[in-house]
Amino acid sequence: MNQFKPVVASVPMKSVEPIAYKLVPMDRELIPQIAQLERLSFSLPWTEEMLLEELESMTGSVIVAVDKDRNVLGYASITVVLDEGYINNIAVQRKYRRMGLGSDLLGVFIRFAEAQKLSFLTLEVRDTNLAARSLYSKFGFREVGRRKNYYDQPREDAILMTRFFKEEQV
Repeated sequence: MNQFKPVVASVPMKSVEPIAYKLVPMDRELIPQIAQLERLSFSLPWTEEMLLEELESMTGSVIVAVDKDRNVLGYASITVVLDEGYINNIAVQRKYRRMGLGSDLLGVFIRFAEAQKLSFLTLEVRDTNLAARSLYSKFGFREVGRRKNYYDQPREDAILMTRFFKEEQV
């Protein structure tokens, strides 16, 4: 996405100004903002050091939604091993949720998986995170398993969701 994309909230909520954003690869300059979003979004957030490792990884990629001032609005991380894709995290700043940023971030990985002929993309999501589960379902992910007590703070099961790309695995 080379152009900034203007969006507004898709559901009635407090007054929100339209925003414009574009998707870019993570770079060192964005790591502190992404780490802050991690702390706001997850009970066991990735650190700046972990994000730097991801930046230097040969198997990982992080895509970031930024506004015109390079403020991080959201991001998504993937790891690819052979023909398997593992979505590590997707997070969007609270005030920019339900504006399509998560869909755009996830869509990048769907298109990548199709182009690279991956067998599947898979992820874990909190059992109670109905908004995320709905987003993943919209993109063809389906529940394939459960990890009991996977998450802490609060303790909760993880739902494994996978989207298969090769017919023989469906």
